[in-house]
Amino acid sequence: MMAFPYELFLALRYLKNKRKQAFVSLITLISIGGVTLGVMALIIVLSVMSGFENDLRTKILGTNAHLVILKLGARGMDTPGEVMDKIKGVEHVVEAAPFTLNQVMLTSENNVSGVVLRGINPGSEGSVTDLAKNIKQGSLSDLRKKGTSGDGIILGRELARHLGVSLGDPINVVSPLGGISTPMGLMPKVKRFQVVGIFEVGMYEYDASLAYISIPAAQQFFRMGSAVSGVEVKLDDIYRAKAVGDRIQRLLGFSYWTRNWMEMNRNLFSALKLEKITMFIILVLIVLVAAFNIVSTLIMMVMEKGRDIGILKSMGATSRSIMSIFMVQGMVIGLVGTVLGCLLGFGACWALDTYKFIKLPEDVYYIDSLPVLMKPLDFVMVSLSALLISFLATIYPSRQAAKLDPVVAIRYE
Repeated sequence: MMAFPYELFLALRYLKNKRKQAFVSLITLISIGGVTLGVMALIIVLSVMSGFENDLRTKILGTNAHLVILKLGARGMDTPGEVMDKIKGVEHVVEAAPFTLNQVMLTSENNVSGVVLRGINPGSEGSVTDLAKNIKQGSLSDLRKKGTSGDGIILGRELARHLGVSLGDPINVVSPLGGISTPMGLMPKVKRFQVVGIFEVGMYEYDASLAYISIPAAQQFFRMGSAVSGVEVKLDDIYRAKAVGDRIQRLLGFSYWTRNWMEMNRNLFSALKLEKITMFIILVLIVLVAAFNIVSTLIMMVMEKGRDIGILKSMGATSRSIMSIFMVQGMVIGLVGTVLGCLLGFGACWALDTYKFIKLPEDVYYIDSLPVLMKPLDFVMVSLSALLISFLATIYPSRQAAKLDPVVAIRYE
């Protein structure tokens, strides 16, 4: 049978509540509570911020492809079919589709708005992005149909509200490029389209400034011939986008270049990451406050147990053993607080995710409740940080206990 270390036995015994030690025990409970609250707050905040980041990433990648292939030059890409055939064999590439991209003005009877107009292939776009899932009225296949007011166009919900149009309404697309020369000067090119669909991503930037037409309609309107702006690519692992992009760029040659979703949204995700790190550092201060409680608890314990320390030393206990007793006490406080904090944090996050009782204004955030994403790494990092702080808090009181002279300690008791 394995012997039970006396240091651990004494440390646990000192933590027990006795009538003479009621005040010290109260401080111990307060210390545990401080660590618990700090750990719980850290886990809740990090999980909510991870949820916001995941929700934002989902919406961005639902509208944009994981990787975009472009070609140097003003004309664009003349042979998108050849490019798609070449990249099909590249590892991690799932699907690819051509697209066009231009900036235009949309005008209706009620209003005017500047937008980004994307030309897509209705048959293949759904395999590269989530546009088909985001369409609330109409469908992608309606872009192929020519309505009474011209070719079809799909608008974002906020854009449709701003222009005051709905399904079936006519809308004018105005482009300053490729204008018509008249005696009055260069006039912008105008073409009438018919609204055949309305989509909603959940991000104002997309819902208010993005519209889709078919590639043939875009090529005709912008006089692009058979060229497109580029090819969008879907991957089976979004975090391999940079490596796959570099591989494709080497495969296609110098005149082609790639941009991945991380590069296109670098500022946004960098800001989110910095904010998450900042919040982690700020909330660790709560655990640091609890650590001062641990220090004060152990110092009071050392003062109260001076006679016991003197007796132990006179019986042959080493300074290292005395240090171990009080360090174990502090670590038990930190461990109990950390475990309770993790459990309460997990429970709070589960309740937030399941019952969604904290509501948010949809017109501001475009989500109706706090998004929560619990990551095992967050739990591990928070737990290790709390335990490390608790350990550091035990060093000074434990060293003071180890330095205590047994003769002096026993004489004055």
